[in-house]
Amino acid sequence: MSLITSTEEATRRAAPPAYPRDAAAQSPREDDSQAWLRALKGPPAVRDAAITRLHALLVRGAYHELGRRRAALAHVSGPAIDDLAMQAADDALVAILAKLDTFRGARRFTTWAYKFVLLEAGVKARRRAWHGREVALEPQGWPLIADASPGAQQTVEELELLRAIRDVVHTALTPHQHEVFSALALNAVPIDVLAERLGTTRGALYKTLHDARRKLRAALAAAGHALDTGGEA
Repeated sequence: MSLITSTEEATRRAAPPAYPRDAAAQSPREDDSQAWLRALKGPPAVRDAAITRLHALLVRGAYHELGRRRAALAHVSGPAIDDLAMQAADDALVAILAKLDTFRGARRFTTWAYKFVLLEAGVKARRRAWHGREVALEPQGWPLIADASPGAQQTVEELELLRAIRDVVHTALTPHQHEVFSALALNAVPIDVLAERLGTTRGALYKTLHDARRKLRAALAAAGHALDTGGEA
């Protein structure tokens, strides 16, 4: 449930929130990191006012990030965008309050806080853009990979390597590794979307993808195909 749910709050997102008289005198400026921490850890009236102010900043950050992704969200209505922004700000606020003790002051508090809402807005935008779309777990990308290179420049070695990679994907990987590698590496499914559909975490998928790539490199090397790994372990 949204921490701030009223339509009035959403429409006034660009305006500074109202404060009780005593809390307003202690409210932090946007660049005053220690004042933010004191307020967010202060007595209820001061803390509530700081939370309201921080939430308003996070909503603006969420709208900014969603605006950057306008092309992917072209089919999403204005009210749905508002809902995404509020959800992102709410979730970011919860995470920030839970991690206040990890803030070390290496950067401004607001800069640190914005990282949370940009991440949340990005995740929600990707999930919304893929809402209702099928997540392909089979390697539909092979024809696209083959067609991507101009025929005149495709050497015999490149074609052999492509066939070898395709064979190794089917033979060297476990079914789960095959699905994850196909979805992420070949079909460009966002990792947040895949994690949601498979009921797992980003970290677990990153590990699966890493293990799959390591298996592929080893199998290809054993078959006599040298790969440039770019320094990847």
